[in-house]
Amino acid sequence: GHAYTTIAADVAARFKRLAGYDTLFLTGTDEHGVNIERVASQNGVSPQEWTDRIAAEFKNLWQFLNISNDDFIRTTESRHQRVAAGIFTHLFETGDIYQGRYEGWYCTSFYLESELGPDRTCPVHTGKKTEWTSEESYLFRLSKYQDWLLRYIKEHPSGIEPEARRNEVTSFVRGGLKDISVSRSTFSWGVPVPFDPRHVIYVWIDALTNYISALGYPDGERFRRYWPADVHLVGKEIVRFHAVYWPILLHAARIEVPKQTFAHGWLTFGGKRFSKSLGIVIDPAALAREIAAEAGTDVPIAVDALRYFLLREIPFGADGDFNKPALVHRFNADLANDYGNLLSRTVPQIERHFGGQIPSPAATKGSVSLLRETSASAANGLDAYITRLDFARALDGIWRLLGVANKYLDEEAPWRSVKTDRERAGTALYNTLEAVRIATILLSPWLPTATQRAWDQLGIGAPLSNQRLGDAQRWGALPAGTRVRPGAPIFPRIESKPVAAASAPAQTGGNAEVSAISIDEFRKLDIRIAEILEAKRVPNTDKLIEAKIDLGGEVRTIITGLIPQYQPEELVGKRIVVLANLEPRRVRGVDSHGMLLAAEWEGRVALLTVEKNAPKGARIT
Repeated sequence: GHAYTTIAADVAARFKRLAGYDTLFLTGTDEHGVNIERVASQNGVSPQEWTDRIAAEFKNLWQFLNISNDDFIRTTESRHQRVAAGIFTHLFETGDIYQGRYEGWYCTSFYLESELGPDRTCPVHTGKKTEWTSEESYLFRLSKYQDWLLRYIKEHPSGIEPEARRNEVTSFVRGGLKDISVSRSTFSWGVPVPFDPRHVIYVWIDALTNYISALGYPDGERFRRYWPADVHLVGKEIVRFHAVYWPILLHAARIEVPKQTFAHGWLTFGGKRFSKSLGIVIDPAALAREIAAEAGTDVPIAVDALRYFLLREIPFGADGDFNKPALVHRFNADLANDYGNLLSRTVPQIERHFGGQIPSPAATKGSVSLLRETSASAANGLDAYITRLDFARALDGIWRLLGVANKYLDEEAPWRSVKTDRERAGTALYNTLEAVRIATILLSPWLPTATQRAWDQLGIGAPLSNQRLGDAQRWGALPAGTRVRPGAPIFPRIESKPVAAASAPAQTGGNAEVSAISIDEFRKLDIRIAEILEAKRVPNTDKLIEAKIDLGGEVRTIITGLIPQYQPEELVGKRIVVLANLEPRRVRGVDSHGMLLAAEWEGRVALLTVEKNAPKGARIT
């Protein structure tokens, strides 16, 4: 879960730098509280020794995952504690913090009775019981600012995204805000209250203040330069902390409120949220090493694949189920075939037929207008998508460019035309590599290692990090005469293990080898001709099409992953071949009754169709 949030933040930060924005990317660790004190004691070390160990593990993981954070703030650092203590004192002096008593059910924070699970378990940490806590405390007048926050949300609707989280926060605030505890006196692991050392500052002021303490509040140059933050990126379980308590605290202290809090959904596994307490855990480093071993590549390439998968497979903001087969499919179909193979199909031909130097294109040879238009659309649309943190749509545009480039290369077939029209073949190779150059720049925030290797094979001397978004928005910037440097495939395919003949047919295509079956088993397959009556894109997906088909009087719905090779409007009216006796399967809320058949080779896909006079519903034997 931490990796998911931080990879998303990293891609956004890398893209904003690519687009020329002055960007600061902050992450870190919240290290105080009674739970830290307890677990340190259980492990026989001091809380400081324990947090030093955990913070080092996070730093190592971020380095492993190629995270480009500009700063890493620890709430045990003096630069942070000084600011947290100052904010607390200021709010006490203005009367917004007062001494009182606080009671409630506590886990890592206080919860209302109505929020608790069965047996008063924590709503965030599945199965963990809360504790009734009653103690003397300093309280913050949260209730005083309820009306202000409701007005602010109404006037700044984009301040909380996605919309579902904004509605959740608005409903919570309308339900009535109560003053909250901002100090604790039953443990000592925290920032001491400056004027009352019996208390330590509680999470609402301590942890949340990290965003401005890292910037040198109140008079640091970075604070003047970067605050208010453009976006706080958090998991949805802590949206209330960031979208209710934090803006009110800032407003009370006369500090500007962040422009946006974006609370993304949860990653789940088998429908259950990742949870250390339930033993549902995947170590991203171990997963990357496993993928690298299966692909026969090095770990940084597998890390790129993981970064890509997490932000392509699941619409950012929604919950999504993680599964390794889907990761392997993305690795093979998207990264190995669509992107890596495009490079592998062109650079060796330039080495073989043009002395290793990129030829000059001839404007009169072949039509390149669609390729140019698609590349411009992908490059020009990216900033708006990333600003909305719509990573899947951003990648969809890049993959549309790769799809058009692959189709262009297939149609031009320079490996054939080089024998009869060398100029045309050279032009086709140039235009294809120009599309690869543009896609490589655009993909660099997601695939920092793989794109640098692609850049090296293109033979461009300057590092990829020197490129800016404007370089991807100009067609024809690939220098003719550049000497390419062919290399190994950047994403070698992961070969699937053979599947037993008795296993159920998969809902999506693949390249798995299938052992021999008998003719009797083959006869069990109901393969029929159907006509596509309607087709439309499945919302919030990058490849899926929902099609209504006519099987000879019987109309069904099927879901198929054919984008970008086919667009929905291209399919209407086609007579296709359908495996009709699969069990129905629910895909993105739609029941899919069957599977159309297609051929796949070298990353390309061709739909199996039949002649128009073939009757709908006829069985293929």
